[in-house]
Amino acid sequence: MFQGSRASSIRIRSALLVAAILALSSCTSDSTPAGGSNALPGNALDGSGNQSNGIVGNENAKVGQVWWFALPLPVNSSETDIEITSSSVLEPAKGLKVLGYGAYDLEDTEGLPLMALEGSGDAPKFDELKNHANEPVTVKGGEESEIFFAVRLKIEAPPSGTTRGCRYEYQQGRQLYRQTLDCELDLRTN
Repeated sequence: MFQGSRASSIRIRSALLVAAILALSSCTSDSTPAGGSNALPGNALDGSGNQSNGIVGNENAKVGQVWWFALPLPVNSSETDIEITSSSVLEPAKGLKVLGYGAYDLEDTEGLPLMALEGSGDAPKFDELKNHANEPVTVKGGEESEIFFAVRLKIEAPPSGTTRGCRYEYQQGRQLYRQTLDCELDLRTN
């Protein structure tokens, strides 16, 4: 049986404690976004708009169709300008595939298309519009964005559940923030 001094026993416990702390600090949690971003939880975006308080949907969708779904229109409720750097849907419904994201001027689409079937006569021709998704979008303090964000989804199988949770990442001053707004899309196939 090994007998060591009290000092070596304390050093071993200390080393184990340091190793445990380092191991835990390398784990990601819900408060750390994917990719290791140093974004903090934000609250500059108003989450009380119509898109955050209801469900949009279609009961006559078909497998193979591509739909555009508008994320909640960014409204900066703070006094300081923000620059939106990315948008995403957190939980696409099972059966839907995210094909990409876009950011478009409300004037180019003659208003906010909450959802649009790609290729239909009344849908904006997103492929012909300027996509602002690859550049920061500034929303002045106390104002509504002139640019809306949308996700492009393909129905690969009859959807199960709803698509929900819309996340924005934005910079305010020198700090990066992320904020999730309520949103919900319900596509049903018949």
